[in-house]
Amino acid sequence: MACRGNDDDIGGAAKAHFVFVPLMYQGHVIPAVDTALLLATHGALASVVATLSNAARIRPTVDFARQSGLPIRLVELPLDCAAVGLPDGADDVDKIPAELHANYFTALELLAAPLERHLRSHPPYPTCIVSDFCHAWTVGVAANLQVPRLGFFSMCAFCLLCQHNLERFNAYDGVTDDNEPVVVPGVERRIEVTRAQAPGFFRSPGFDHLADGVVMNSFLEMEPEYVAGYAAARKMKVWTIGPVSLYHRHAATLAARGNTTTAIAADECIRWLDGKEPSTVVYVSFGSIVHADPKQVVELGLGLEASGHPFVWVLKNPGYYDDAVREFLGALEERVAGRGMLIRGWAPQVLILNHAAVGGFVTHCGWNSTLEEIAAGLPLVTWPHFSD
Repeated sequence: MACRGNDDDIGGAAKAHFVFVPLMYQGHVIPAVDTALLLATHGALASVVATLSNAARIRPTVDFARQSGLPIRLVELPLDCAAVGLPDGADDVDKIPAELHANYFTALELLAAPLERHLRSHPPYPTCIVSDFCHAWTVGVAANLQVPRLGFFSMCAFCLLCQHNLERFNAYDGVTDDNEPVVVPGVERRIEVTRAQAPGFFRSPGFDHLADGVVMNSFLEMEPEYVAGYAAARKMKVWTIGPVSLYHRHAATLAARGNTTTAIAADECIRWLDGKEPSTVVYVSFGSIVHADPKQVVELGLGLEASGHPFVWVLKNPGYYDDAVREFLGALEERVAGRGMLIRGWAPQVLILNHAAVGGFVTHCGWNSTLEEIAAGLPLVTWPHFSD
């Protein structure tokens, strides 16, 4: 497998070289890129590793930063889909059927050798590898290169500590009912959770312990007791460096953040919002992975219509819905013309949240969305779905 990177002298004067290996899901890639950009502002060279389809999504953000003089590289590694039974072009996880996701993770593990070869042959030599907690295979890469490996978590310390302690203390032992609440051990407040509510996530050997430290997209002021508790439980240093979305303080990067193509032009979106009174618009989005039930989509649409408030509602691409739902959405769009905006596909979320017209956010509670809302100073209406 060949790899392609930005081979120039951009890192010649860098103080250190951090290599970021995010999980190729939008909710993981976006904060990892933001963290790399933040490090680059402090003079470190940051290399971001991505498969080809993900590289295309984040290239505008990286290119803009490079043109601004920041020392950042994009390292593209093609995924060997055929070797693990995936169809050609399946390096885009959005296009992979659920039953083949295990194959996708196996394909990601095959990136170890080409990544190591690239880092050895493209100076400067890495100082540290910062990889998503799911990428246990990067432990071997870091060991071979004899550099530290930090685990990157795009979630909060509270969630991590609760999950860690449930497993560490075998809290579900002897519990036969998945809906029976269990007190989470080792936390200051009384937190109860059922196995059905916290079934575990992204389990793989080494994901939770083979690291020299943890980098977390959170901030100490919001959850100090849980950051301290997680650091003590893991017996390692935890760096809270969020909200990392604050890097994007200019409209040019806000609009391009996360994807190369949005379903609506940033200028059009801004013009629509400029026509609304301050703090009156409800923004509704459930992230890039959640698949709402058709009945829920209809009920939510009717609720937004009945609310009387102006709203921006971000929906999946039309192909995610059946004919009946698409017909309903088309009719709804006509009825709320001027008051409601339906965006089908990717939206410039941070740009929208920071507009003065937006007064609230209906969200699935994904951690990226939660931090983006906190940074924008907006109230939340929460509807958790999974791993949220």
